[in-house]
Amino acid sequence: MLTQNVTEPEIVQADLLNAHFGKLVDKASNYLDSASMKQLTDAYLFGRSAHNLQVRKSGEPYFLHPIAVAELLADMQLDVETLITALLHDTVEDCDVTSEDIYTHFGYKIAELVNGVTKLSQIEIQSFDTKQAENFRKFMLAISRDVRVLVVKLADRTHNMRTIGALAPKKQAKIAKETMDIFAPLADRMGISFFQQELEDLCFNVLEPEMRQSILSALDNLPAAEKDVLENIAQELRELITHQNINCTVEWRLKTPYSISQKMKRKALSFEQLSDVTAFRIITPSIGDCYTAMGIIHQRYPTIIGKFKDYMSAPKKNGYRSIHTSVFGPFNQKIEIQIRTEEMHEVAEKGVASHWVYNNTKFPKKAAEDNLEPNQPADAVPQDMDMQSISWIRELTSLLEQNSGPVEFLEDTKLEMYRDQIFCFSPKGEIYNLPKGATALDFAYSVHSDL
Repeated sequence: MLTQNVTEPEIVQADLLNAHFGKLVDKASNYLDSASMKQLTDAYLFGRSAHNLQVRKSGEPYFLHPIAVAELLADMQLDVETLITALLHDTVEDCDVTSEDIYTHFGYKIAELVNGVTKLSQIEIQSFDTKQAENFRKFMLAISRDVRVLVVKLADRTHNMRTIGALAPKKQAKIAKETMDIFAPLADRMGISFFQQELEDLCFNVLEPEMRQSILSALDNLPAAEKDVLENIAQELRELITHQNINCTVEWRLKTPYSISQKMKRKALSFEQLSDVTAFRIITPSIGDCYTAMGIIHQRYPTIIGKFKDYMSAPKKNGYRSIHTSVFGPFNQKIEIQIRTEEMHEVAEKGVASHWVYNNTKFPKKAAEDNLEPNQPADAVPQDMDMQSISWIRELTSLLEQNSGPVEFLEDTKLEMYRDQIFCFSPKGEIYNLPKGATALDFAYSVHSDL
């Protein structure tokens, strides 16, 4: 609410911010109730006042950034606590606001979330000292308690990368390298391809703009006839499967410039030599339909050896599930196909953010105190998310219990994020995830860890 003592610049800024907040309200009101919307409005007014007359490097009002971050999360239909955290995530760091103030106005949980998101704000990944590494350790601890901390941070970094053009080229390159090293892999581990792919592409645009533009030009110049062939392939696949009384959606998409560049480097090929810059996706109602559709395709078209992966029966660590196969399909075209259910597609796009599961388990007071400001109460222990399906976070959390220093923890974390996984089966049919390059001895220790 504006007072009678505001200046003209404050009125102009407030009008602009109100207009952008209106867009957030339109999105959030589609799934939040009236009580939650009131909380969101209260947080907006609090944040707008805290960031009063602050501007970004571009000259825009600073508070446009938190609103944009909240919009990204509203697009994913995240809960009101997450949206409020997005609106307030820079208040403690950049304004005359304390964690106690957040706690007083919005409660313990949001205060803890804001505190967790703040942990990486001043960290420079490329030149870690002990203090920065310790902040990173605390950030990962906050994630282990409530994964929404990381979801907000990914949205924050995505919008920062979208608006990075106002910074000096050297600073852009530094932030892009940090994002590619830490945040894009974290988005991948979270299974949020929505953020991962955009972060990779935005970084690619900063770090290798000429190569990216070359790939984009090549994609734009694909002959119309070739695109017609892709549409015809999708149509033939659709008819083949629906003929067996299975409802399905079949679509094709161009791969991202960054993923294409990585394939070009791995295979030492030019763009013209690549035969798989597109991928097809088949979405069916049930898991049984997915396997039936796979069988129909494999019976009809020759498969490409070594290109079949069943992430449906052996999901990735980030929860991703799908069947991947490659065949010589219609018109003898080499095509990659992903087959999944609608629910699996939702998880593939939004990762852990697609299925929030909360419980009432309370953490020990000491764990709560670790993340509190000195004068915050330690008995307001929050609810937390069920992390059972996010095994990699449990593994990172186990690193926190070891006696290694904060810098060593950072290096261990980076190794954990980057390592690929392979699946091994025990004689009893149990599945074990191991890093790529693991030996038989590693498998034996994994099976018989108690020995």
